[in-house]
Amino acid sequence: MRSRRFNLVGHVVLGIMAIYTLIPVVLVLLTSIRPEGDNSTTFGVPDSIELGNFGDAWETAQFSTFMWNSVLVTIGTVIGATLLSVLAGYAFGTMEFRGRNVLFYTFLLSLVLPFESVVISWFYTFREIGQTDTLQSLIVPQIAIYLGFGVFWMRTFFAGVPKDLIDAAAIDGATSWQTLWRVLVPIARPAITTLIVLTGMWSWNAYLLPLVMISSQDGLTAPLGLTFFRGDFTTDITGLAAASVIVAAPVVIVYAILQRSFVRGLLTGAVKG
Repeated sequence: MRSRRFNLVGHVVLGIMAIYTLIPVVLVLLTSIRPEGDNSTTFGVPDSIELGNFGDAWETAQFSTFMWNSVLVTIGTVIGATLLSVLAGYAFGTMEFRGRNVLFYTFLLSLVLPFESVVISWFYTFREIGQTDTLQSLIVPQIAIYLGFGVFWMRTFFAGVPKDLIDAAAIDGATSWQTLWRVLVPIARPAITTLIVLTGMWSWNAYLLPLVMISSQDGLTAPLGLTFFRGDFTTDITGLAAASVIVAAPVVIVYAILQRSFVRGLLTGAVKG
């Protein structure tokens, strides 16, 4: 009886949190389809639905260029951060070597280090080597900042793998490299998928770093395209809402496709952690 009450309370709380989370999402969607000139931000389906707002927003913010820049930056960040996280997580989770704990906790420092405290120093560093206003100036810092979480995540998974499995691979003559890619990576796919989704989402939504690093309009990323709808004295609310939907759509689509693996990876990490 007590368990049923606990479950009921849990479902009620989760339902309230879901509604609270969906309110701004629904509000943005309703605003994005309102007729031009209707800048109201209230609930209720508008008298007429204007899907052309998305096309206008695409042209106004030059999303054909900005979205492509975001795609390149996100792919580069995800590949770099995931590959390095898998390699480092494998070493920290399965191998014994001198200074392992010190190195591991050094990686974890990035989890408590505020991103805003290092972005200016990154700007001066990249300016010294002539690499500001490039995609590299966005990819490399993001790999560095997300690597701490990635190493922690993959190390937790690999540390939970039965040691007998690794020993069996070694007995069969597999090297450490072969054990990683042929034995452990296939069973780590849910955890790796979760890491890819989270890293991709963080990279896609990055705003401050491109704002600091990029000065030319051709190098801007999709989130910065939202600034085109805000003037000195007025803001195009409908256009801004439509542009926000465009920017958020790729992340939602990727999550919908990888949802099962993402959730499985989270549950696996929770159990092993």
